[in-house]
Amino acid sequence: MNGSAKPLVLDVDGTFLKTDMLLEAFWHGLGRAPLATLACLRHLRHPARLKAALARVAPLRTDLLPVNPEIAALALASHAEGREVVLASASDASQVARLAADYGFSDRIYASDGAVNLKGAAKARALVADMGERGFDYAGNSATDLAVWQHAENALVVGRVRAARSLSGRGQTVVQVPGGWSWRALARALRPHQWVKNVLLLLPMIASHHFDLATLVPVLWGIMAFSAAASSIYIVNDLLDLESDRLHPTKCRRPFAAGAVPIGVGMAAFVVLAALALGIAATLNLSFLGVVVLYMLTSLAYSLRLKRMRWVDIATLAALYTLRVAAGAAAGQVDASVYMLIFIFPVFLTLGCVKRLTELTLATSDERLPGRGYGRADRGDLLNVAGLGVFGALVIFFRYSVSEQGRALYPDTWLLWLAMLPMAWWLIRMVALGWQGKQDYDPIVFALRDKLGLGILMLTLSLMFWAAGMWSNWFGG
Repeated sequence: MNGSAKPLVLDVDGTFLKTDMLLEAFWHGLGRAPLATLACLRHLRHPARLKAALARVAPLRTDLLPVNPEIAALALASHAEGREVVLASASDASQVARLAADYGFSDRIYASDGAVNLKGAAKARALVADMGERGFDYAGNSATDLAVWQHAENALVVGRVRAARSLSGRGQTVVQVPGGWSWRALARALRPHQWVKNVLLLLPMIASHHFDLATLVPVLWGIMAFSAAASSIYIVNDLLDLESDRLHPTKCRRPFAAGAVPIGVGMAAFVVLAALALGIAATLNLSFLGVVVLYMLTSLAYSLRLKRMRWVDIATLAALYTLRVAAGAAAGQVDASVYMLIFIFPVFLTLGCVKRLTELTLATSDERLPGRGYGRADRGDLLNVAGLGVFGALVIFFRYSVSEQGRALYPDTWLLWLAMLPMAWWLIRMVALGWQGKQDYDPIVFALRDKLGLGILMLTLSLMFWAAGMWSNWFGG
């Protein structure tokens, strides 16, 4: 095919691109103009109108969209040799025209125009009318492209398309190009390494000294529900952040941003995980179900709007961690100390500041972080808020140590005071490493890999267990 003078016609969604521009526009719009985007759905029965409406509400950075490397290489090589490369897509004409201009392809495009949805047979008729029967080579990726392949001289098939098997019997040259997605990439999109944050659900059980299976088992089920809920929200967050992630030095490798997993697959995974989370929660008790629903709604609000609001985003993150503790109490049906809930909030307020400090320190320019409201000028304020969080956490912990409940559970109060030293060391060290840019972009992930930090936390817990008299109860000391 490389010697042919006939135009090389490329389907766009799933062929030249590793994504779908209709779904890209939907999620881009949902993150920036949700009401206007949802209003576009009134055109669901008229795909061409829907695509045109979304293209107006949410113009895409087509230069950032992930491309299929094999098809892109062929297209650019063909273009460099003087062969006409034409984009033909069911996506809206405004998007396809911008994409063609980004790569210097022919300004002759074929696309949906708000009235006609240029897909399958409609696309075939348009191409044959202009280029003639067998007057072009065509690359596509789905069964609907069979209508076009039948009129092409040669066929490039991206991924496994069963319908394309019939083409060889028609005397056409068929070239298979790798495509599709993997379950492993989808698993990465669920961020299973983040599930470890849900060990916070164990905190009320540990703090109230309820070490029994009747309490542990429902809490473990609660951890499973929260893990599914968190992964469902991570998917939504990634779909809303596609453009900003592609501008980020490391987040650009996330499965949806890189096109390793189709947006449609992500949407289906969200539905399954959300249903799993709510189903497990409903089987435990209504209180736990209420906390899970509140967590998911707050997380959605964070993904849609709150994460773009300075300071509000950090406070929301801290609140989401606090909800995990409340969820653990609800799942295990144990009393959660008010002091514990108040203590968790400033700790994670501090870690939220650390996350933003790390991002700003590692940023390559003075511009505001993509999709966030912070710039390097905010580093000093973030450091101050982090310091207030450390101070607040220590004060609350001290108040708990002298409270009636604290003295009842931890008779050796002086050991709790001693535990405040490694606790303060850990928090201050986390802030300092964030300020110096020596952390991962996620402080929780960093903390789980930081051997010294883990040692400090273990020392803190050991002192607390000693204060509660647990070591002597367990080992007869």
